[in-house]
Amino acid sequence: MERELTVQLTTNFQRAFSKLPSRLQQQAITKDQRFRKTPFHPSLRTHKLKGPLDSFWSYSVSYSYRILFRFLKEHEVLYYDIGTHEIYR
Repeated sequence: MERELTVQLTTNFQRAFSKLPSRLQQQAITKDQRFRKTPFHPSLRTHKLKGPLDSFWSYSVSYSYRILFRFLKEHEVLYYDIGTHEIYR
């Protein structure tokens, strides 16, 4: 059985998450649970970013919202931010 991912949160991520409407917070929690078990599940659309953010990855919470993260180790990630495409700037 595959090992579940460990997720750490930056203060910036926690702040951004707390400002989301509760409906989006719930969606993010649901997607996070799936991500921890199956990080490349098709519904998450997990992908590596390009350009200045090429050491980061992102996955979809909803049509407009993404979680920006980085792999620290094989089974450990750090969430940097959550939001619309504005988080890529």
